[in-house]
Amino acid sequence: MTRDELGALVVERALLEGDFVLRSGRRSSWYLDKYRFETEPQILRALGEALAAAVAECEPDAVRLAGPALGGVALAASAAMASGVPFIIVRGETKEYGTAQRIEGAFSPGELVCLLEDVVTSGGALAEAVSAVRAEGLVVRNAVCVVDREEGGSDALARLGVRLRALFRASELLELHKTPGKQHG
Repeated sequence: MTRDELGALVVERALLEGDFVLRSGRRSSWYLDKYRFETEPQILRALGEALAAAVAECEPDAVRLAGPALGGVALAASAAMASGVPFIIVRGETKEYGTAQRIEGAFSPGELVCLLEDVVTSGGALAEAVSAVRAEGLVVRNAVCVVDREEGGSDALARLGVRLRALFRASELLELHKTPGKQHG
């Protein structure tokens, strides 16, 4: 599947119009419902391949991928299958039962990881994941998301020393939504 075809599928299946409150607290007239693209095998497979390729380009020495719960987990699993690079799961909070770990999966302190995320708005959720991963002694310099809403997330992560790369920018997807069939590079 080409990048243009993948973008068109994400728009077709997951871009909703209306009045939405985002995790950041901001209101928006559009919402990208990540569960509508993460639960579709065809789209998830293509996203995993695209994410794996982006990681290979921006963080080729990463020995683990990291997917924040909940949305980043399916993406990390798909990218891990496409790349052969194992992944860890970053919980939103430490559980009080079982192993009581915030980071799930095997890892060793000092390892270089690349964070994967679905949609980044202000960068708050991804910044929390960066802190959690670093607290375990892991190194994170790059993150790759499916969509950057272009609302400050990249700058917030840059302040933490993390570079954000997006498969798609919100402006690209919104333009594609307005003009179906138009090709983007």
